[in-house]
Amino acid sequence: MSVPLVAVAHGSRDPRAAATVAALLDAVRARRPDVPVHASFLDHAPPAPDQVLDGLAGDGADEAVVLPLLLTAAYHSKTDIPGVLNRVHGRHPRLVLRTAGTLGPHPLLLDALERRLSEAGVAPGDPDTAVVLASAGSSDPSANATNARLARRWRARGWRDVVPAYATAARPAPAEAVRALLDAGAPRVAVASYILAPGHFADKVRRESLAAGAAAVSPALGAAPEVADLIVRRYAGALEAPRAAAAV
Repeated sequence: MSVPLVAVAHGSRDPRAAATVAALLDAVRARRPDVPVHASFLDHAPPAPDQVLDGLAGDGADEAVVLPLLLTAAYHSKTDIPGVLNRVHGRHPRLVLRTAGTLGPHPLLLDALERRLSEAGVAPGDPDTAVVLASAGSSDPSANATNARLARRWRARGWRDVVPAYATAARPAPAEAVRALLDAGAPRVAVASYILAPGHFADKVRRESLAAGAAAVSPALGAAPEVADLIVRRYAGALEAPRAAAAV
């Protein structure tokens, strides 16, 4: 049996979020049936990652890969998850914890975004369509800057324009970005939800963007095949890191 994978999602009070994470991890299991895959949540839903890792240690595991189901490196990946790992290592010093990178940024996520826009009726790379790349937003400026760079990279795929927007903690808001693109003469504006699972932020982006004049708003990325493929890649990359460097 391969090294267990513990996926760490943000968590939400909205039951659609946990169901989406479950569907995504089912897709991962289909790709790697040899890997024990476990879901965990930082907040609002059980189980916590500490509980899952404690359980693995209690069952005799000597190694695990902890993979953040987060699209951008920010507070949760820089502070919350390392805190979890330090606590678990204090209780189980023999358990080697390998940390995978956050999901984004990665070209596969652009493929997933285009898949979801296509499902919403927007042809990929349409030169008459400007796109708002709408993320949840962060108080970490480097995380928002990463999303801005992703938007610039995506623009090269043929869109009229791609601009970043943030549902909270940063500007512009998605509705502001939609109005600005329409005012600049874009024939059509679509909003790509750069959000992993449905919930408060995805609903907010959709509601406010449509009210501002967006022609389409894509659903959350969810269990898109590209996201499942990316998780498998991140897992493999964590295992390729030197064991000593991976130990907490």
